Amino acid sequence: MSWAAHEFENYFIQKHLGTKVSFIAIAAGTSLSDFFTKKWVYSAADPPQFHRGWPGVGFTHSFIFGMVFALIALGVFRSRTWAVGLLIGQWAHVITDMCDTAGVMPFFPFSTEPLTIGMWKHAAVVGRHGDAAAYYSSLGGVWDFLWFVIVVLFARNVLRADYFRTVIVPADEKAWSAIGRWTRLSERGLLVLYRGYFIYGFARMVSWFLYARFDARTPLEAWWGSPSWVVANDLSSASAVEMVLRTAAGGVMFAAFWWLCWRLFVRRLWVRAGTPKGSLQPAVAAG
Repeated sequence: MSWAAHEFENYFIQKHLGTKVSFIAIAAGTSLSDFFTKKWVYSAADPPQFHRGWPGVGFTHSFIFGMVFALIALGVFRSRTWAVGLLIGQWAHVITDMCDTAGVMPFFPFSTEPLTIGMWKHAAVVGRHGDAAAYYSSLGGVWDFLWFVIVVLFARNVLRADYFRTVIVPADEKAWSAIGRWTRLSERGLLVLYRGYFIYGFARMVSWFLYARFDARTPLEAWWGSPSWVVANDLSSASAVEMVLRTAAGGVMFAAFWWLCWRLFVRRLWVRAGTPKGSLQPAVAAG
């Protein structure tokens, strides 16, 4: 699993979508999968199976899980910016978590084959602190730092006050206004809150890295498939070819399912979400 990378991804995604998507929704989307599972992972009898497998709650790390929340945003709240943000944020989380040895089932329920590139070991079996030490003793820590560098070098403008004022707030004005009322924060206070999520990710990355080096004293092994002192948690006995073929078949079925949903009802929800409440909705072309 990834740690601080999920915080940094939000800002990079926002840079490329601007006012088309809510930043708060992106942040919520990248947190969805672990929000429903992480609390119970470390106490499970078989943490990797529980977290990413089936039977288990591995469906929370699938594309269809984000699709459900996006449809709720469209159907209940009639918000395109939230639907897109939740969907892209959750999908970014799924794609990132393909990097560890447990992998994810991106096209569940059409394929329950875990997809993984085995970049670092899923180490939930050694508890929360052991997991953190393992992650920041492997390429996982490098992955977090890489995302931090990407944001600083290529997306740092999203942290500017004028970007917050002209892009972030207009994309989700109701939500930011509500937060301002609840917290009694001024615009400057909301800007601090917005930037604070990035600082939180950076502080989390640095503190866990220092914990691994000076408290846990685990060796730094920044190479593929590390660390050596953790048993790899591979949820599948399939070969690489079998994994790709099963995942591809699931992907085709998922794409067909998505297209069918779009034709049957999602397109209508999308059109309705773009129509001001109280106005006459434009007709959706049949077929």
